[in-house]
Amino acid sequence: MTAKEVGARVKYFREKKNMTKSALATAAGVSPTYVYQIEEGLKCPTVEYLGHICWGLGITLAGFFATEKEEVKDRLSYLTPEQKALLNEFLGSL
Repeated sequence: MTAKEVGARVKYFREKKNMTKSALATAAGVSPTYVYQIEEGLKCPTVEYLGHICWGLGITLAGFFATEKEEVKDRLSYLTPEQKALLNEFLGSL
């Protein structure tokens, strides 16, 4: 993954959480300038700092790198059998 791709993912998850760069920086224990540089693809964080950023975003490193399909599968794993049955019924009606 390139620095620009990492930055785009950070920005995506930050905006998904409705966080400002400053709020993410505070939550992750880094400077707002660092968050800006990452999102612009000017810097690529180490795994350690990416872990801090993910913690600030409320996601895991695995979640950060997961594809959309993996994210959906992970969310479905939290459903009860009853909820899964209702979801299947709903999807079948579409």
